[in-house]
Amino acid sequence: MSKVWSDRFDTSLNPFIEEFNASINFDKKLILEDIQCSIAHAKMLGKSKVLSSEDSIKIIEGLEIIKDQFLKGTFSPQPPSEDIHYCIEEKLINLIGETGKKLHTGRSRNDQVGTDIRLWLRKKIDKIDVLIVNLQKSLLVHADANLYTLIPGYTHMQRAQPLSLAHHLLAYVEMFQRDRQRLQEVRARVNVCPLGAAALAGTKIKIDRYFTADELGFDSIYKNSIDAVSDRDFCIEFVSASALIMSHLSRISEEIILWVTDEFSYAKLTDRCATGSSLMPQKKNPDIPELIRGKTGRVYGHLQALLTIIKGVPLSYNKDFQEDKEPIFDTVTTISNCLKAMTILIDEGIEFNVDNLTEAVEKDFSNATDVADYLVEKNVPFRKAYQIVGQIVKYCLTKKILFKDLTLEEFQKFHIQFQQDIFENINPVNVVKSRNSIGGTGFDQVKIELNSWKKQLLA
Repeated sequence: MSKVWSDRFDTSLNPFIEEFNASINFDKKLILEDIQCSIAHAKMLGKSKVLSSEDSIKIIEGLEIIKDQFLKGTFSPQPPSEDIHYCIEEKLINLIGETGKKLHTGRSRNDQVGTDIRLWLRKKIDKIDVLIVNLQKSLLVHADANLYTLIPGYTHMQRAQPLSLAHHLLAYVEMFQRDRQRLQEVRARVNVCPLGAAALAGTKIKIDRYFTADELGFDSIYKNSIDAVSDRDFCIEFVSASALIMSHLSRISEEIILWVTDEFSYAKLTDRCATGSSLMPQKKNPDIPELIRGKTGRVYGHLQALLTIIKGVPLSYNKDFQEDKEPIFDTVTTISNCLKAMTILIDEGIEFNVDNLTEAVEKDFSNATDVADYLVEKNVPFRKAYQIVGQIVKYCLTKKILFKDLTLEEFQKFHIQFQQDIFENINPVNVVKSRNSIGGTGFDQVKIELNSWKKQLLA
């Protein structure tokens, strides 16, 4: 088989164009899926009496041999085959003879490649889901150990209110749960079978599309053959969901990078997940979160590339779609590696400086809202209480002191309702404890969430 197309052509391709046109160097990743797809197709051709039982069995046995050879390392798809589909077909014909030429009956590479990529991506989504769960579990372990550890909470990167560190970490568990949900939604749309749509119009061969879909574990089939071969929405949806996962990984990476600086000193890196400087011997660099933060742009770029690929292609299949695979392949590799790296970093690469965190929440005005709430409980309207506390903050700043350094008499100069219990109310531990609304950082609420996540992730 010198070429995959017909004898309509008299001369061979220019060697550079042949190489430019080929996809074998990257779509060989789909070899197992292509064999799986072809076995299901051959079974269906035999069941439907399109091929004899003998021919169907011979083709299936040949494909199983090719699979076994690949897994043992004795067969490696390479140029000059144009793509993995042609490579397998050529190998099959060399192996079993003329019968191998019957495999492609009733299908096209258009529906074949669409099926292969869906089979491949479906498996990868399931593996990524496991990686996300592993990361959630790692975060949960740290959260469970730090229920009563306080950390400054920020808005606009300014100190806002103190938080339970567990509550802060569980925010990421929630984010990654949404990522899991999005991936499952994408998986449902990946799990629709295009096989049997042929080139674009279906086929006159008496095939059974439901049989092949069932054999391959698909939930349903495409009802429109044109849409079946031209749909790449699922690719974009997957990379879009992956981009959001990367954004969440990048956010926690940024926080870790800040936390381990001398300026923050909320945490420190262990030697297991830190690197040094070739020049400055004192350095301990957060390369892992920095790399994850950097690789986020890589996945964002793949999303833009896929959107651009499909934006102007007329129905149905076009060669542009060959460009869908490398962004998908690289996104899966990137996101899988980043999830693994972050899980290792959380598991064994970071230690929280509890003493520094405790000291940090005692050196600011992040309990100011609690002073206002104290007055509200004394029947002072909130807006009035808010202004009073603003005046107290200004007074403290002029004296370079904090609320805890004021005397009761000084508090009472601003409002007579202040009593001795104000000092208990503004203690950071009590500030956090009091935030007991559902979903809040109060210890009782965080305990509820911890227990809920334990049931979900550790059961």
